[in-house]
Amino acid sequence: MGMKHFKAYTPSRRNMTVSTYEEVTKKTPEKSLLAVKKKNAGRNSYGRITVRHQGGGNRQKYRIIDFKRRKDDMLATVIGIEYDPNRSANIALIQYEDGEKAYILAPEGLTDGAKVMSGENVDIKPGNCLPIANIPVGTLIHNIELNPMQGGKLVKAAGQSAQLMAKEGKYAHVRLPSGEMRLILANCRATIGTIGNSDHENVKLGKAGRTRHLGIRPTVRGSVMNPNDHPHGGGEGRAPVGHSGPMTPWGKPALGYKTRNKKNRTNKFIVKRRK
Repeated sequence: MGMKHFKAYTPSRRNMTVSTYEEVTKKTPEKSLLAVKKKNAGRNSYGRITVRHQGGGNRQKYRIIDFKRRKDDMLATVIGIEYDPNRSANIALIQYEDGEKAYILAPEGLTDGAKVMSGENVDIKPGNCLPIANIPVGTLIHNIELNPMQGGKLVKAAGQSAQLMAKEGKYAHVRLPSGEMRLILANCRATIGTIGNSDHENVKLGKAGRTRHLGIRPTVRGSVMNPNDHPHGGGEGRAPVGHSGPMTPWGKPALGYKTRNKKNRTNKFIVKRRK
């Protein structure tokens, strides 16, 4: 997917880029697969902000995505590729032979009219979903289940893919985009291919307004706050952090501090840590 650049007729336009949406072939969503998406601007039931920097933004409706792909051995035809405001990846609207419609994540190379299928012994081509045990070693996959019948949990962002490295007993070795090597049950399902819209990471918002359209409110540095508002605050003029390391507004270590539980029960499934 290409990027559109602008002439610098304002300072914000100088570095702004937008996607050309070349992959998108369908402009309007399928009404039967939409759900209401309520916003609360990061506030809890008392009206107090519990998550900072949220609020405003354009209205959105949630697209119901089929992450489970349990309609086995039934051919589905791609009706169109759509933009989804809820995720970085594009989505594909498919229609099964019995008339049912569903949304799936759109992998690279999937086009209108293409056929996709899920099941035990389907072809190894982009968009098809099958158990990892039936996928050849070395194949690029996405939308990977962590537990059978649970639905895809891993590798669902634009341009991402994992690689099936080996199969050993009831487990498969999968290398995730982060570089982490992980054991996953071989009877878990995954979808073939790399997720499309790979240029998403190259989009430059260019101005503050586009961030507000996404529902993100401004962030203020702790070093310019008062001491009662942030551990970094206070001092005359520009002052250092004043602690052994950077901290959150609530006094916890930040920026590089590992928060994963050292006794996490899933540690045994991680063969190699991420980079």
